[in-house]
Amino acid sequence: MKCLTYGVRAVGGKVLVLLFLAMPVLAEPVKVLALGDSLTQGFGLPHDQGFVPQLETWLRGQGAEVEVINGGVSGDTTAGGAARVEWSLTPDVDAMIVTLGGNDFLRGLPPEMSRENLRTILEISKTNGVPVLLIGMQAPGNFGPEYKQSFDAIYPDLASEFGVHFFESFFAGLGQGGLSELQPYFQADGIHPNADGVGRIVAAIGPQTLELISEIGPGAQ
Repeated sequence: MKCLTYGVRAVGGKVLVLLFLAMPVLAEPVKVLALGDSLTQGFGLPHDQGFVPQLETWLRGQGAEVEVINGGVSGDTTAGGAARVEWSLTPDVDAMIVTLGGNDFLRGLPPEMSRENLRTILEISKTNGVPVLLIGMQAPGNFGPEYKQSFDAIYPDLASEFGVHFFESFFAGLGQGGLSELQPYFQADGIHPNADGVGRIVAAIGPQTLELISEIGPGAQ
């Protein structure tokens, strides 16, 4: 924390007034861009119950001075993220969370295409000097085991290639189990988590996000 000292000296020898003010210059909060789709955007939830506000609240509860920017666009694919990441990384962004790919496998897009789009995102973040937390997604089995294996491998492979922070699965915080066991944490569509589900997701992802922002500096604990 810096202090500023101000002095006012006499004019014409008439009055001598010295004023010293110790004014703290507060550190700016670390700004984290959450680049994603409807899971990031908070689809179907009140504003304060979505992923971004719940994550920011969790991080601040851990003592981190942080602002999480909602870069979620409902329906977005990895291609959409790759197309907008460069202008989304404004100069004030210190770090980025990437949660993209769910709409790719829902549409059956080729895994190699998703891989290249995510690689583009990570290359741009590296060029801009922005550290990244890459959050994995797992494809369902309806496109066959080969598709699932190829898609699921994208995230750990790229995390290793670029040396970024990595969290294995966006839904890891919901625990193990079939659809019937996990359904209480989802909205009626069975795709988007409800507020309770988001809370569990945030509690799982939060510690890895703290690690991400800890390398930034003043805003992190």
